[in-house]
Amino acid sequence: MKAPARFISAVVLGAAVALIVALTPATSTAAEEKAEKGPKNSPALAKPLKEANDDLKAKKYPDAITKLKAAEGVAGKTPADQYIIDEMLSFAYIKTQNYPEAARVMEAKLDSGLTPQAEQPTLVKQLATINYQTKNYDKAVSFGNRAIQGGYADDQIRTIVGQSYYLKGDWKNTLKFEEDIVNSQIKAGQTPSLESLQLVYSACTKLQDEACMTRSMEKLVQYYPKPEEWAQLLYGMRKEITNNETALLQTYRLMLDTDVLKEGSDYTEMAELALDAGSPGEAQHVLEKAMAKNPTVFTDQRSKDRAQRLLDTAKKRAASDQAGLAKLEKEADAAATGEKNVAVGRAYLGYEQYDKAVDQLSKGLGKSGVKNETDARLMLGIAQLKAGHKDDASKTFKAVKGDAALERLANLWNLRTKQAATANGGQSQNAKGSKVSQSQKTPHSRSHQS
Repeated sequence: MKAPARFISAVVLGAAVALIVALTPATSTAAEEKAEKGPKNSPALAKPLKEANDDLKAKKYPDAITKLKAAEGVAGKTPADQYIIDEMLSFAYIKTQNYPEAARVMEAKLDSGLTPQAEQPTLVKQLATINYQTKNYDKAVSFGNRAIQGGYADDQIRTIVGQSYYLKGDWKNTLKFEEDIVNSQIKAGQTPSLESLQLVYSACTKLQDEACMTRSMEKLVQYYPKPEEWAQLLYGMRKEITNNETALLQTYRLMLDTDVLKEGSDYTEMAELALDAGSPGEAQHVLEKAMAKNPTVFTDQRSKDRAQRLLDTAKKRAASDQAGLAKLEKEADAAATGEKNVAVGRAYLGYEQYDKAVDQLSKGLGKSGVKNETDARLMLGIAQLKAGHKDDASKTFKAVKGDAALERLANLWNLRTKQAATANGGQSQNAKGSKVSQSQKTPHSRSHQS
């Protein structure tokens, strides 16, 4: 899967990082008052520090910096003097937008041992922020993790750490850090932040881990079900499926349901698979939908003509199939094994006669002799969902076991079931358009922590 460009831009630009001006007191007077409460300067530096502070009050920041640098060379300077110098320099450097030097003197303050304990958390978070802004990602990670381990990090600091890992090219730690955040949010009953989910996906992409990319995209569609996320996920899943036409057709069914099929070849391949599976009605429906979207689907006349020939074939088979379907249904009901019921149920599913599909697939699964129970159960869940029986569909999807690809698809269909229940307020449209009330709603959205 190729990472969408918007994900990468979101990773780089999406950090909710505070403005640099917030790192220092708003006025020089506030800085002076803070200094008065802390370490006291020695008599030797009283005059130069007062002159520097007067420059700060007058907003003569370059002059203040010159005087403070000179004060650093005064003989007899004490650690307290240096602490005050660093306090004033950090203010002046930020006012002159010299952020690297501001970070240097702020770190010196923190390491001096003179910063009051109550002020250290704020200073650590400021250092994480300013180092992120100056692209010193190693130190942004270091100070950010220090805040996390100290128990005083906020969401902004966690964002800084995750994005710093990413921007310095440490994909493994990006993945671990952001997955821990996502898992903790889910465990707490919260909706994972979009930024964390996007960073997880982008890290998986950088690591070229297809399985990781798919898992992360599944979470994205679970919590932020947008068409582009569904497309990215399902096209990735289709790529993973090899030599499994059953799973491929089921993948296409979900792609059709989420309306992410884009290319003419997608529609024709699905139609061919449906015909081979004995579902000409489904093949006809798919191709008619493709034709209705033309010219955006077919880019040349040759592909359109091929689809038209396939559609003509599907219509003929569907007409013949429907003529004998009632007879086949009776034969299936009388059969000792369930394979014929499943075949009839598949046909009804393709003709969008969902209640009949539910009936036949249920009968088939109630008997022995079904060749692929996992596939049949997944079709039953789809039919139940389309018929408006969401609770039954959800139970059926959860019971799909035995094939890893089909299990994943069943989980995604179950997600669609929950989203439909939320979107429709507990009611859904069945195939005929009548509303089917639900006895229980399945909530999807939860409180969002950004």
